[in-house]
Amino acid sequence: MSTRSNDQSWSEANRRHLTASLGVVRAYLYRHARTSGAQVPAGADDVDAARAALDNAETALPAPSAMSVLVAAFGLSHFERDVLLCSAGLELDSGFAAACAAAQGEPRRAFPTFGMALSALPDAHWSALTPVAPLRQWELVSVSPVEGLTHGALRIDERVLHYLAGLSYLDPRLRDIVFPVPPGAALPPSHEALVGRIQRAWENGAGLDEAPVVQLCGPESEGAQAVASAACSAMGLGLHVLRASHLPAPLDERAALGRLWEREALLSGSGLLLECEESAGPEVLRAAVSFAERVRGAVFLSSREPLRLRGRPALHLDVRRPTRDEQRVLWRDALGPAASRVDGVVERVVTQFDLSMRSIRAAGAEVRGQVGDGEGSTLGDALWSACRLQARPRLEDLAQRIEPSADWDALVLPEAQKSLLRQVAACVRQRVRVYETWGFAAQGSRGLGISALFSGASGTGKTMAAEVLARELKLDLFRIDLSQVVSKYIGETEKNLRRVFEAAQEGGAILLFDEADALFGKRTEVKDSHDRYANIEVSYLLQQMEAYSGLAILTTNMKDALDTAFLRRLRFVVQFPFPDAAQRAEIWRRMFPPSTPTESLEVARLARLSVTGGNIRTIALNAAFLAADAGEPVRMAHLQRAVRAEFSKLDKPLAEAEVSGWT
Repeated sequence: MSTRSNDQSWSEANRRHLTASLGVVRAYLYRHARTSGAQVPAGADDVDAARAALDNAETALPAPSAMSVLVAAFGLSHFERDVLLCSAGLELDSGFAAACAAAQGEPRRAFPTFGMALSALPDAHWSALTPVAPLRQWELVSVSPVEGLTHGALRIDERVLHYLAGLSYLDPRLRDIVFPVPPGAALPPSHEALVGRIQRAWENGAGLDEAPVVQLCGPESEGAQAVASAACSAMGLGLHVLRASHLPAPLDERAALGRLWEREALLSGSGLLLECEESAGPEVLRAAVSFAERVRGAVFLSSREPLRLRGRPALHLDVRRPTRDEQRVLWRDALGPAASRVDGVVERVVTQFDLSMRSIRAAGAEVRGQVGDGEGSTLGDALWSACRLQARPRLEDLAQRIEPSADWDALVLPEAQKSLLRQVAACVRQRVRVYETWGFAAQGSRGLGISALFSGASGTGKTMAAEVLARELKLDLFRIDLSQVVSKYIGETEKNLRRVFEAAQEGGAILLFDEADALFGKRTEVKDSHDRYANIEVSYLLQQMEAYSGLAILTTNMKDALDTAFLRRLRFVVQFPFPDAAQRAEIWRRMFPPSTPTESLEVARLARLSVTGGNIRTIALNAAFLAADAGEPVRMAHLQRAVRAEFSKLDKPLAEAEVSGWT
């Protein structure tokens, strides 16, 4: 029921109507004063003339006045309306205080009271004074407690006063926790269908006060907000958002907030979306459910999983991201004329990224702003980069992003392992064509995830191989910190894993679980409840990996420690062997950048050291620092010192013959 404060013609007509309404009430006050024997200004008590002026003001209104809308929304009687006008008149009309004093026969009582209103105004009824009647229930007016109910001064609430004057704004007490949602753009068909279901549920009820709470469930919070906004817009309402974490814990404070919002919803014509963050604990969720059950009007409740409501009917809807076909349409709209120049890239983007409607529009705007009318290849690179940036934020809160620098030339492995890694890359690139276009997904969704196990000793190139794949596929690589995933509390590990996979789903990022045996070791025989829940965690991980459309890589130093049933459900297993002498020589040859000064390095002698590529890198780096500090090129002597330090760190014996003569 928002006012039309942006319409100048309405604003002026509303002001004249309010002035005329105050004139009628003032005339009644002076009429009462005259009947009590008081002297009143000539014509001040002419109620008929005041009513005629009000009729003229109503005729001139291009739309209902703020007062008329407010009266209808809060169900005010004629008497309650006039009491509210008395309170407003004291603030808006400089002559109203004198009328109040005359009506009460006391110059010092130049303010409205319930007692005055009961005596002077028509259609008076005592029930208007009760706490459950609209004036006090909705805190439209307040009564000074000093002089009692009938003799205490009446004061109009400031928010209500400005509303009557045609100025609508969010109540300051809500401003820090409740936020308006601007009208959104057109929704994809799958979301429009949800809006239609909400409309039907509301229209079939006895009004919004009796409407069911609409539960919008799923990981797509942006989509839930867009659906709620569109549903409210279809009913002529705005939408405001309140996060469940901002709800006060004490019940009385929560009830006061609910009443305040209900009044604001009527004044501003708004629905409320109560957002339950995924990290919200049980107490917060219980408070959210309690609040949603008791607050009247259009109420939405968004959460990852459905919440059980007992005190009010609920409509459960799952909000998913737009389908692939809908994303293609959204991309064409977001890119505008540039879409025709990057058709091929758009198709790749749709197959790789699963972005929300808002993210697609943001990425499209970024691309248009960056390259304008550039070439198709430039547009395509910018589009791919923009999609990666849109998909990053959620996952960066949960994992460490690794900037890939290694390419295929930097990877020293037997050809069989390299060939297997190229198969992994091919599966990621072509998964949509094989699964969807060629129909493999129609045979069943199980086992469609692309997962790989990289096993081998530390330093054999497992992480580097993951970097190579990420660079080849132009995807983000995230290392998962297992210490933040595994929890001693039952159910928390599964929740953490779900958050990781859902966050990664948007951008199809490559997930790297280092030292996987720490989390995915052999499933134990069930002897107690702890064993049972440990097995549940492993099974849950397997389900997530099979459902994840991107690439999940597990690394381990101990392949034998993994459950054989677990290994069967992995798509690829790549064994990273300990490098032989020829491979170590190749690693040494590639280790020093071209800009590093070297002198008389003997690769054949270096290759005799039985170390992995990771150890070789550490030795080379430390030798470079020693040489730089001495102001010399890197020589065998520097490498000798670095080798001794590395073997000592590894607590590994070093035969003197292996490094003798390195000068």
